Amino acid sequence: MQLWIAVYLPRLALDALHPPWPLEVTACAVIEQECVMALTPAAASHGITLGMRRAGANALAPHAILLDRDLAAEGAALEGAALALLQYTPDVALGDQHALLLNVGASLRVFGGPRALARRVAGTLRTLGLQAHLGIAPTAGGAWLLARRADTEPRHALTMARLARRLDALPCALLPQAQPHLEWLHGIGCRDFGFLRRLPRAGLQRRCGTALLKTLDAAYGDAAQAHAWISPPLAFKRRFELIERIEHTDAVLAVARILVEQMSGWLTARQRAVPRLTLALEHERGRHARPPSLLELTLAEPAWQPAHLLGLLRERLDRMTLQAPVVALVLDAPHTVPQPAANTTLFPEPAQVASERARLLDMLTARLGADRVLRPDPVADHRPEVANRWTGMHGAAGSSEPAPTLDRPFWLLNPPQPLQVRRHRPVYGTPLKLVRGPERIESGWWDEAAAVRDYFVAEDDHAARYWVYRERGVDDARWYLHGLYA
Repeated sequence: MQLWIAVYLPRLALDALHPPWPLEVTACAVIEQECVMALTPAAASHGITLGMRRAGANALAPHAILLDRDLAAEGAALEGAALALLQYTPDVALGDQHALLLNVGASLRVFGGPRALARRVAGTLRTLGLQAHLGIAPTAGGAWLLARRADTEPRHALTMARLARRLDALPCALLPQAQPHLEWLHGIGCRDFGFLRRLPRAGLQRRCGTALLKTLDAAYGDAAQAHAWISPPLAFKRRFELIERIEHTDAVLAVARILVEQMSGWLTARQRAVPRLTLALEHERGRHARPPSLLELTLAEPAWQPAHLLGLLRERLDRMTLQAPVVALVLDAPHTVPQPAANTTLFPEPAQVASERARLLDMLTARLGADRVLRPDPVADHRPEVANRWTGMHGAAGSSEPAPTLDRPFWLLNPPQPLQVRRHRPVYGTPLKLVRGPERIESGWWDEAAAVRDYFVAEDDHAARYWVYRERGVDDARWYLHGLYA
């Protein structure tokens, strides 16, 4: 099924500046060459209109916020949106007048159909802070025209017949190639595409040129249309500059969410995953400038899903205190690996279970800290206190060989706790009964920590088990509690 989703960004000039205030209720306008070229509904309610001079806008609404247009920011926002939308289809093209075109025919089954996919696309654009109108049609040009219609009528047509009916009712003013000829078209009563298509083609071509007819034919599916496809860069490192300082980690997370969505689309398009990423928080420059605050995430398993990466960033930012206001964020994926193949079998595979375990460990590490989530990494030594080594989840293991199976407790006391002896039995609350042992350990003679001991598994009156040992080779041998069984 051939289907396109067109994304039209009518408020890109405003959204690209990413103001921290809500545009729906704030009187705000964008100025280009001292004239208003974009404004919010609140600004329009105060009498500000498109084309008005800056002085006139200030006179009508002194409290209105007037921002200079930033073409570079608009380009970056459009590029970021294209990167983020690559997670839904590898075929994303630039359209005219702040639009993106998504060829989603091959993605419909993956995302549950056109309407479910459109909701996902709209949600991603909201995350990016962009107001968007979506059009859905079997042709790219038709979807683009439906997305640009000003009313709130349905902007989708899943069949060519319905698309033709919807396009016939659209005004000619939506077509950029018709703009220079609108006065003549309206003079002959031609106000919609249906009337326009009924005009003699030869005369219309002489009067308006071939570009208008080619665009119209492509929208109706009567001609092919060339596209400027988006090609994802080889590496991902994007910077997001703020127009106002950020002093709270909640606001940092909101901006980081935009960068993560863009990175996720880039990773999906390149079929890659990140084992590690870095978020740099840049602070104000000047005499007392601080170096950027770095937040590094090392994952137990490479990932690319935005929900998982955002969850880890949220946990890390919750534990972070900003040392200075933030003026920009930089997200860097310095190294990537191929994504694992998707599981298409009925039952979960061991790799899928391991992946879920890795995501849990990532979340615990982000929430508690890398020094509080450890894994056993035993040393080849008979002395328990030497062999019992724990390292971070992402640290390098000391040995790849499996450790021998021994009857050892999970918890070791450091240092071992001396025990009293009553009637030749060690006492820990109550006299202990030796149920297994001895296990003799004589090791460490080559250094200053020699251990000569007999270990026993002991049990108290409540059936709780302990790991105890008795010294050997000394005149006054004592008993010690060295470990607790779970």
